[in-house]
This record gives sequence, C-alpha cells and structure tokens, in this order.
Amino acid sequence: MLTLASFIRSTPPTSLRSYFSTLAAPLPAEIPWDGPAGAIAAPLLRAVDAMDEADRLRVMNDAERVGAMADEPGQAAIYSVCPHHELLDGMENGHARALWVFLHDQTTFRHAEEVRFADEKRFGRMWDGFAGRPHLTVARGGAAVEAFRQAVAERFGSANVEVEICDRSRPMLEGPDAALVQAAVYREGRAGDVLEFVDGRLSRRPHKPVVEAALTYEPATGAIEVVAAARETREDLVRLFAEHLLGTAFQGERLPIRQFSLDRLRQPFDFPTDPEDGIESVRITMMKLMPYETQGRRITVECMRGDDSTIWQAAADCLRGQEHGIEGYAITVVRLTIKFRAAPGTRGGRTLPVTITMPKGCDLKDRTERERIIGEKYLRRWRLLRDV
Repeated sequence: MLTLASFIRSTPPTSLRSYFSTLAAPLPAEIPWDGPAGAIAAPLLRAVDAMDEADRLRVMNDAERVGAMADEPGQAAIYSVCPHHELLDGMENGHARALWVFLHDQTTFRHAEEVRFADEKRFGRMWDGFAGRPHLTVARGGAAVEAFRQAVAERFGSANVEVEICDRSRPMLEGPDAALVQAAVYREGRAGDVLEFVDGRLSRRPHKPVVEAALTYEPATGAIEVVAAARETREDLVRLFAEHLLGTAFQGERLPIRQFSLDRLRQPFDFPTDPEDGIESVRITMMKLMPYETQGRRITVECMRGDDSTIWQAAADCLRGQEHGIEGYAITVVRLTIKFRAAPGTRGGRTLPVTITMPKGCDLKDRTERERIIGEKYLRRWRLLRDV
C-alpha cells in the first residue's frame, strides 16, 4: 500500500476525484473532496482497502503506473510524446500531469512508458546503435507493419507479436530537440511456468512472458538505436526494422562507441563551465588507481565532506615516497561532484554526482534527462568523453 499512499498524498484532490469517478466501485460519501488535501488521504485509503479484490488491485496497479511517470524522467517522457504542453504546464505537479494523460489518452501514456524504457536503457548493457540512411519515412501501418510483425514472429518463434509506432522527441546538447520515430515491439517469449496460489494451495501455472524491445530512428542523421535484453537479438531487430519499416537495406555499420579517458586528470584541472548552467563548483571526491606493473591491486583515494584538500593533494600524500607517484598508476575510476548554485528562495544548491569507470562505464544514464545533458556536455568539453 506504500505506492498507493504516496500516489494519493501526492496527487491534487481534483485529479483524484476525476480518477475515482471513472471506477465502478462506489466510494463513501464522507470523503471531503472540497476540504484540505491532507484530509483526503486517510478516508480514501480506507475506501480502497474496503473494495473487492479486483477493484483494489486495479487501483494499486494504476497508482504504480502513474507514480512511475510522475518523476523528472517520467515527465520528460510524457512531454516527448504529448502535444498538450501548455495544458500540462498549468497543472500542479507531476502526479497531476501523469494522471491527466493516463485518464484522457491511454495510448499516449503507454507511448510515454515506452519512451522512458528506451531512454533509461540508452547507452547501457541493453543498448546498441547503428548507422542508417537519413531522411527516410517510417511506415506506420498496412502491409509494411504487418510484414515486420510477421518477420519478427518468424525470427524469434513467437506466436504473438505487437508493434506500436509513435513520434517523439529527445533533448539535445545544443539546438532544438531531435525528432525521432520510436517502435515498441512486444513478442511472446518461450513457455515456462510461475508459482501461484490456487484455492490456497501452491501450484504452478504455465506462463509465456512478454519480451519488450524498443527501436528509434532519427531521420536527420539516420541513426537507428535498439534496446533489447538479449544482445544477440538486437542486430536482427534493426535489420528487420530497416528492411520492412524503412524500406532500405541494413548495412550493419555501428554508431561510434562512447569511451572515457581519465589520463588528463593526473594533473590538477579547473573544470571550466558556462555561467548560464548555474554550476558553482566541480570537485573530484574519489579516484581509484591501479599500478601499471600489476592489475591485482587498487588504491582508492577519497576526499570526504569537510576536507578542503584536492584529490591530487590527497593522492600525493597517499603515494608519498613512491618513485613515480601518480604517474606510476592508471586511473580506473573517478567520482565527480558537480554542485549547482542555490535557486532563489532555497537554502542550498543541488549536487550531481557522476562516477566514471574505465573504459565505458558512467552512471549518467541513471540520471534525469537534464542531468544527462549537462553531464555529457561537460564530460566532452573536459575531454573525458569521446566517440571512437
């Protein structure tokens, strides 16, 4: 019930009233819809708890889906597919915006969930990118989509395949947002079974999972990106997407690989930034070093909160007496702390921690869209990130 309680306490009363009015389950008359927001939560939670199992599970599932799209990454996904920006801007908070889309346009809400799935996995272990021909038109229906669906079913031995295609956008480091077309592919996986209780007794039920994948095409550049759990399936999905939905041959050329280089951090560096980004300071708070002569040992150097030393001063103290100092080590991991200036009326600025692990690891992919854009902008400027 924790997710449900958070949903009810975070959503404005008018939005909650609109949601519960769509349910067939009756609510007690004493719920104070016109009273203060804090007076609604307790009686509404009791009302949900009193519902029959089917209605209660529906409310809990809806609350989980809406709540998942109320944070900053979820809001970015909603704005990328929903055209009603001015209407959304006028709403009280993320829960109100997510619930409004959920109630008024289930298709757009589902597309936003698909966008979030694709963007959160981008550049991670489930991601691959390929170069394609630019300025092509993605087929949206008819024989082309049916041929794609049939080809996916045949390739993966799936009896059932669904394909959903939508237009969306993606924020860019510079200039306007990039226009994309995204295809969500759902296919039936291999049969298995799951444990469940039947009439109070533990039993196994046959189960065929749904396997999700996402493909995006950027007409301006021709880039095709794919997110799918199994690495061996990604190239085939992109090939079928190109052949059937783009009407072009798939060349198999991969997009440049993002790699990190930490060598320039051997010497003190001042991390230049632009004033308009509101960054107050950038500091390295942790550095892991590996001796060149052996890969079996690591040295971790940290500057804890309240320590005014730089990471280079701390490393020099740690390596004092060694012949080569930091030059005798490879830098394998660093943690940067980017501190932003406080917004007017607030007590302190937020911080953005970024951990880079050589050669391709970075936790920016787990941050919000704005944080990813800011982080990538400066990692490239500081020449810590490059494409190869």
